[in-house]
Parts: sequence; C-alpha cells; structure tokens
Amino acid sequence: MIHKDNPKADEVRKWMALSGLELKKFFNTNGKLFKENNLKERWDSLSEDELLAILESDGMMHKRPVLIGEDFVLVGFKVKEWEAKFN
Repeated sequence: MIHKDNPKADEVRKWMALSGLELKKFFNTNGKLFKENNLKERWDSLSEDELLAILESDGMMHKRPVLIGEDFVLVGFKVKEWEAKFN
C-alpha cells in the first residue's frame, strides 16, 4: 500500500517519465496533509527535489490509486482512462 510503503523520489521520477505527467499529478492535492503544509501556496517556491522529498516523507501525500505497468502509469481513478487502458 502506497500510504504505508512510500515510494522513493527516484521511483516517482521514473513514473513521471513513463506517464508524461507533471509532478503535481502525483500529489493528493485535496488531502489534509497537502492543505496543512500550505503546498498550494508554496508550490512555486519549492524545487523539484524538495517536492519529491515531501512526497517521499508520507504516503498520504500521494494521489491514489497508482497503477504501474511495464509501459504505463495511471494515477488517480479516472474512469475513461482506466477503461481505455483495459478495454
């Protein structure tokens, strides 16, 4: 489970490259921790390394679910994306 076994920064970098998604897409931007840490306001002042360290620090920061395949990464549950991938 991603909230108990936090992915490391290098792993998230691989997911970003494989998915073509920006880093922010891997954050649970509606989550309590994101809001408590004022990340919306601080986002532009933080480096990618700092943001990855925040993401790595607590699995609850991650948007879920995350499904990783050999040639794809799906983040969050978007019905159309999942149907397109599996139909």
